[in-house]
Amino acid sequence: MGLPPHLTLLYRGPLASCDYDCPYCPFAKRRDSPEALRADRAALERFTGWVADRAAEDPGTRVSVLFTPWGEGLVRSWYRTAIARLSHLPHVERVAIQTNLSGRVEWLSGCDLSSAALWTTYHPGQVAHERFLAKALRLVELGVRFSVGVVGEPEHLEAARRMRADLPDGVYLWVNAAEGRTYTDAEAALWQELDPHFHHSRYPHASGGLPCRTGDSVLSVDGDGNVRRCHFVDVPMGNLYDGSFRERLGRRPCPLASCDCHIGYVHLEPLDLYGLFRGGVLERIPHTLPQAVRGDGVPKGHRVRP
Repeated sequence: MGLPPHLTLLYRGPLASCDYDCPYCPFAKRRDSPEALRADRAALERFTGWVADRAAEDPGTRVSVLFTPWGEGLVRSWYRTAIARLSHLPHVERVAIQTNLSGRVEWLSGCDLSSAALWTTYHPGQVAHERFLAKALRLVELGVRFSVGVVGEPEHLEAARRMRADLPDGVYLWVNAAEGRTYTDAEAALWQELDPHFHHSRYPHASGGLPCRTGDSVLSVDGDGNVRRCHFVDVPMGNLYDGSFRERLGRRPCPLASCDCHIGYVHLEPLDLYGLFRGGVLERIPHTLPQAVRGDGVPKGHRVRP
């Protein structure tokens, strides 16, 4: 069976180590053994090779890749190498990675910045405001497409406001609802001031039986090449490398009752988030940027009435 005209792959290898210790993350400060790191590198290089080979083996298919490691990938040289390599392939439309931006950023100057992008997350308490902001401003100077996000924990609100105030207007700051947290309307309104699209994250989306692009034009791939429709539906479709996944490609409704993660629900067709994030689905950048706000919640450029 042939591949669709455009195939999006969400890749997550065995890497699980991170240099941050966020209290809401089970992988905080986890260390991978040398053996695990070698395995992760080999798996990533194999995956990158498969994507590269599509130009000859599936010439009618364009590919986009989002790396979603449990740990921090960009402190590992093989992730930087993979992104740079993929960015220069003519059939790769977008290659992006979720990152805390703790590593260096100058390597991005060696990428094709028309296809490479970053989904960055600011973790107050793990990194100084000035350090993260300096990295973000350097990305702007380099011409890198990127978004900045923060988890909507109450203790992060003031830090998020300050970051929004200091970021250039052209950088989108998104807010993820904290896992397991219920927001009152008043609480949600505070986050909505920073991210006008926060309401998409506030509640889990009812997804059971709804049409979704996952399993058809969007697939999840692990380090062994096992393919699933998405990270959240643990039903194997086959393997990437032996091609067994191809016979199970197709449009099917979501089998889960709800979906509460952006990298899942963004692909639900009834939400029409592809329209909202057109051109920036993987790096989480809306097609039309919302008006940035200052740290006091007032849109930039607006006068504050006394």
